[in-house]
Amino acid sequence: MPTRLNVASNPFTNHALPWVIAVTVAFVSLVVIVFVTRAAAVARAKGDEVAREINTLTQEAQTIQKQADEVKRSLTAEQLRSLKSAHDLVNRKHFSWSRLFADLEAVLPADVRVSRIAVRQLRVVEGRTIADLELSVASKSYSTVTDMISTMQQQGIFQAELHNQNLQKGKGEVGSEYELKVQYIPRAGFAISPPQPARASLEPAAITVPGGSK
Repeated sequence: MPTRLNVASNPFTNHALPWVIAVTVAFVSLVVIVFVTRAAAVARAKGDEVAREINTLTQEAQTIQKQADEVKRSLTAEQLRSLKSAHDLVNRKHFSWSRLFADLEAVLPADVRVSRIAVRQLRVVEGRTIADLELSVASKSYSTVTDMISTMQQQGIFQAELHNQNLQKGKGEVGSEYELKVQYIPRAGFAISPPQPARASLEPAAITVPGGSK
């Protein structure tokens, strides 16, 4: 006669399994805590190192600025003018007229003629040359000029603002001459050659560089 096991009266229990699970969870938790603690310590150490480097650089910059101020105070007015002229010469070496013409031609409509370009200020910011220009253009249509200004803004290298408008009074002249204040920031790399028809609009333009020379 087969023997029957009454499970209800004698259930199977594994007393070791809960302890194994508990020990495993505790061990994993301990490992995670150690890892997080080490990571936090490394992050704090790096943060402290960066803070020390920033503090050192700030102190060096303050020292250099103080020395520069002392040198500037020691210079005479004539020496300061000579120094400014030297800076202007260095900035002019970084300025490319051919590149400016190429960038202008890329945004210049066929029926707009440049009559004058004057560079009022050149400066170098973060390794890039920035030129403040006075640009005079002639056109029969006001809307054409405003459309050109909008195109210049979209290109990202010209920030143009219409400053004045004068009727052309010469014999046979029609339309107006528009004076623009322009900030020119060339892109890195080489300018792309613009379409050939716009090139003629730039050829007769009067060019003025800082100091009044042509």
